[in-house]
Amino acid sequence: GNVLGSTGSVVPLFETQLRAGGPLTVTHPEMTRYFMTVREAVELVLQASAFGTTTFKEDGKIFVLDMGEPVLILDLAKQMIRLAGLKPNDDIKIEFTGLRPGEKLFEEMFHGKEAPTPTACPGVLLAAPRATGYDQLTNTLREIEDVCATGDVEETRAAIIRAVPEFIGSDENAVIAATR
Repeated sequence: GNVLGSTGSVVPLFETQLRAGGPLTVTHPEMTRYFMTVREAVELVLQASAFGTTTFKEDGKIFVLDMGEPVLILDLAKQMIRLAGLKPNDDIKIEFTGLRPGEKLFEEMFHGKEAPTPTACPGVLLAAPRATGYDQLTNTLREIEDVCATGDVEETRAAIIRAVPEFIGSDENAVIAATR
């Protein structure tokens, strides 16, 4: 999730854009994100540290804050404009900038194969990441390396997608660079 008010967070960006008289820039009208406060982020780190040294001795566990429903970024922009005593699109315009390569409209907290389980701490969930065996990982990396050596950009992309089905990279130059 995103930490409200942290460096790189959308809230300080919107505040700066508001002070400048707008416009507020939103990537896409349907973009959503999960948010937590700085305090919640700190508490999550502390809880995860405590759990990690006492309760869950296994490696690779991921602690996730239950952040409720995702927030529509457009709604956040409109609300910030209203909180400044202004009217969205009348006093302060909202512009859509478009998705950047690899950027997702919807943030996923868990992969379909990473079913979260509750912990003893309310609001903190535990996910076990998908694991790949050493032999399978070695074979997959060897396959990608072999395909890269051929210089075939499309087959390299296909091999990466087979290894990481969630891969949505659209940066052709990154795949081309990998084949050199």
